[in-house]
Amino acid sequence: MATARAIPPGRDAELSELERFARYPSLADRVVVITGGASGIGASLVAHFCAQGASVAFVDLAQAPARRLCQDLRAYGLPSPLALTADVRDVDALRAALGRAESELGSISVLVNNAANDRRVPSADMSVQDWDDAIATNLRPHFFATQAVAPTMRANGGGSIINLGSVSAHTNFVDLAGYIASKAGIEGLTRTLARELGPAGIRVNCVIPGWIMTERQREGLVTEEVLAALDAAQSLRLRLTPADVARLVLWLAADDSRGATGQRWVVDAGWM
Repeated sequence: MATARAIPPGRDAELSELERFARYPSLADRVVVITGGASGIGASLVAHFCAQGASVAFVDLAQAPARRLCQDLRAYGLPSPLALTADVRDVDALRAALGRAESELGSISVLVNNAANDRRVPSADMSVQDWDDAIATNLRPHFFATQAVAPTMRANGGGSIINLGSVSAHTNFVDLAGYIASKAGIEGLTRTLARELGPAGIRVNCVIPGWIMTERQREGLVTEEVLAALDAAQSLRLRLTPADVARLVLWLAADDSRGATGQRWVVDAGWM
């Protein structure tokens, strides 16, 4: 891979590591759709699946970061993913985006439900609209995206669906009641969908990230006090990156994990 333009240092460092880790032949040419793929963990997921030779589409409302991601991947010599603009809170728009991915790339084999918004609102100040927006962003799309892709997966004899949960549902965070309720709900949703879809060969798993050092986290939320608290809470004294999550998701998407479904897979450096 050769860099043909200036790629942001953080992304360049991550892209340069793609060849150090496992390759999954079963992912080559497989159609993968990722929600919330323009930045953070989602952008890392897109890059990792592209590097595996998958045909990748991602859904995001933020168009500028989506364009930059596609440009960076092309500059690094990777195929450009299909960027689809949609608000995952709009179920009809989400369904339309998934339909476009299938019409342009082929039958969807892997769905990664990653889109989320951890906007902080003290419980005393939370309105009905705040609550509904949290559920509509962080939980509802996981169900309806799965509902949309399941018929094709069933017809093709199987598929892999990976839902992104959060360590916040198991620790002591505050001012995130709607977000945490959604993330806890994702774990239950994963279990029931795994049972329901298992007979069709469709696997459903939940990945639970710890505190991941995305650009947004580093710029807005990570302080020296936070880092000290992480060192006290985690068994491993390291800073988790989006790539740590992406590499587990790759395994769950690949045939290597064909016997794994209905489970929680935690990437938190030993926090929980």
